[in-house]
Amino acid sequence: MRRLILLALAAATSGAAQAQTPAFPFPQHVHYAAGSIRPSHRSQAQLDQDVRDAYARWKTAYLRAAGTDGSGNPRYRVLCNTDGNGNTVSEGQGYGLVIVSLMAGSEADAATIAAGLWRYVDAHRSGIDNRLMSWNISAAGQAQQGNDSAFDGDNDIALGLLLAAKQWPSGAAIDFRAKALDMLAGQAASVMGPASHLPLLGDWVSPDDATYNQYSVRPSDFMPAHFYNFAAAHTVPIWQQAVAATTAAVEHLQTTYAPATGLLPDFTVRESAGSSQLKPAAANFLEGPHDGHYNYNAGRVPWRLATHALLHDDANAARQARRISLWAASSSGGVATNIRPGYLLDGTPIATNYFSSFFAAPIGVAAMVTPSQQSWLNAVYESVRTRQEGYYEDSVALLALMTMAGTYWDPIAIDRIFADGVQRITP
Repeated sequence: MRRLILLALAAATSGAAQAQTPAFPFPQHVHYAAGSIRPSHRSQAQLDQDVRDAYARWKTAYLRAAGTDGSGNPRYRVLCNTDGNGNTVSEGQGYGLVIVSLMAGSEADAATIAAGLWRYVDAHRSGIDNRLMSWNISAAGQAQQGNDSAFDGDNDIALGLLLAAKQWPSGAAIDFRAKALDMLAGQAASVMGPASHLPLLGDWVSPDDATYNQYSVRPSDFMPAHFYNFAAAHTVPIWQQAVAATTAAVEHLQTTYAPATGLLPDFTVRESAGSSQLKPAAANFLEGPHDGHYNYNAGRVPWRLATHALLHDDANAARQARRISLWAASSSGGVATNIRPGYLLDGTPIATNYFSSFFAAPIGVAAMVTPSQQSWLNAVYESVRTRQEGYYEDSVALLALMTMAGTYWDPIAIDRIFADGVQRITP
């Protein structure tokens, strides 16, 4: 009897250990779209170590234990401190789930942390659509500034859950895929424009409201690579429609309002009451005087566009990202630290007295789609490789660094290996 008990314990222990082993341990070296480049001044081993080092800094600074659920399972949150009092926002939970899932293998506790990040999301649901997360949670664990959702946070949470489902397809503490599909159903129902097919700012927006509606959107929420993956996982039309709608919207905004730079604004509104086309929002539309400029929301756009171009060989996204990167290299004289923290859409800097990795790192990813920008890519990479600023800047820079190093992937990119037999991703 004792021997049977020991064998059962051994089997259970073995199963638990197997469940914690990721299917795609870091680093996965992704062969991006043909004609793309990555930093050439550092070896692949050095690039991998740069990402490990940046992750270690990020984890120490921002990953926090956040108590346990009713069954004693740990929760984790990303310390954002955007309120100055130690809060967490849904955007941070999304970044955290994506980062930790991709770092699995190098991060020995990735499965536990990913499950804990999800449990924190689960404990802080939106009061409007409870499939989504309340966007701003105080250090004490209370919803603040409205108990409602923000599109970007939920979108990254959903992708992070799909990544976790790829890493731990069975035996994990959480059914990551089921949780992703539930969140995607909430997004499809509550935060996608029924006519525009564009992402709403959050579940607090009414699609046909006079002020905040399905055309008053944030271009940094245009995440075509995410939508492309969601279309494969959650087979409803809205996700393919979102790829097409956001591609068309970016093209219109770039060619009409920023033909010399390709820059997009933080927020948009419709051009007129009867139009479905977008234009930059006026000052103080939602957040401040730079709502119609390329500022601390829109700075993510080059990274989002280029990621789709690199992973899914999308020519539209490559062209749109290239416009921004070519302009940035020219306007800065090829000196990466001359990238300014925000611009008017004509390229006039908003401020000139400091440098931020938040604006530089996404432009580095955009440079990857243009072979002639090798020296520019190298320079941008060096400008952000070891820099530390704050939760928002460091999270975006880490994700961009992963991509520049060739270690970022998504579920479709992984699946493609098995679909056509071509080994595009190797340990």
